[in-house]
Amino acid sequence: MKVKVILWVLLLTLIFPIMVKAQVKIQQSAGRDALGDFAPEFAHLNDDILFGEVWSRNDLLSLRDRSIVTVVALMSQGLTDSSFKYHLESAKKNGVTKTEMAEILTHAAFYAGWSKAWAAFRMAKEVWTSGADSTALSSLDTYAQTIIFPIGKPNDAYAKYFVGQSYLAPIVAGGVPIANVTFEPGCRNNWHIHNATKGGGQTLVCVGGRGYYQEWGKEPIELLPGDAVYIPTGVKHWHGAAFDSWFSHLAIEVPGENNSNEWLEPVSNEEYSKLK
Repeated sequence: MKVKVILWVLLLTLIFPIMVKAQVKIQQSAGRDALGDFAPEFAHLNDDILFGEVWSRNDLLSLRDRSIVTVVALMSQGLTDSSFKYHLESAKKNGVTKTEMAEILTHAAFYAGWSKAWAAFRMAKEVWTSGADSTALSSLDTYAQTIIFPIGKPNDAYAKYFVGQSYLAPIVAGGVPIANVTFEPGCRNNWHIHNATKGGGQTLVCVGGRGYYQEWGKEPIELLPGDAVYIPTGVKHWHGAAFDSWFSHLAIEVPGENNSNEWLEPVSNEEYSKLK
């Protein structure tokens, strides 16, 4: 069962005062590298103002969203040069998936022009099918700037129940415990069951990236930021990241008596490879 954005908004209203995303300063030297001697003032405006101040206001608008705005703005002007490719690569590094970029450019085509979209698609296809995978583990810091909750530390205590690397950040310890769980691309937890003699279960709220939730015998459900899932006790299931995207969700423990987790077999590569 999928709960829509209302739950997400209510949840943030309750716990947002606990967590405030810090502004991350963007370091840029492209202007000085290319034009430092010829046009030092332009280089200063590019590196220190555009990136050092405007792009660095990622506490107000995420790097992911700024990348999307920039790509659409450049496409609408028909600018598909090296700077456009740079911003496509940045969008990929900032968590925009191939599917999302295809939809973004398709939508923008109706407003910016069909021929401009064709030119943009040619370059986007090259970026998202190139050998350089921006979803590598080294992009964790970049991904962390796109979500409001902390990534936390490697989830070593439960590593044996995961395929791939996950991270755990406790958000609320008392009352109803809440933790942010982050999965690297391709990471997922084993099939498992939440048990309780009364009440219990778990609620997941997606806060970043793209992932999946699947119950035994049912089709997988894609999860995007704002989506939520309630998992009753006794239901065999798994959840984790898409193969090409980081994924984070809040794990909210539903109060109950004698709560416990029953960890089962891993999600096989054959099963996982069927996902889009």
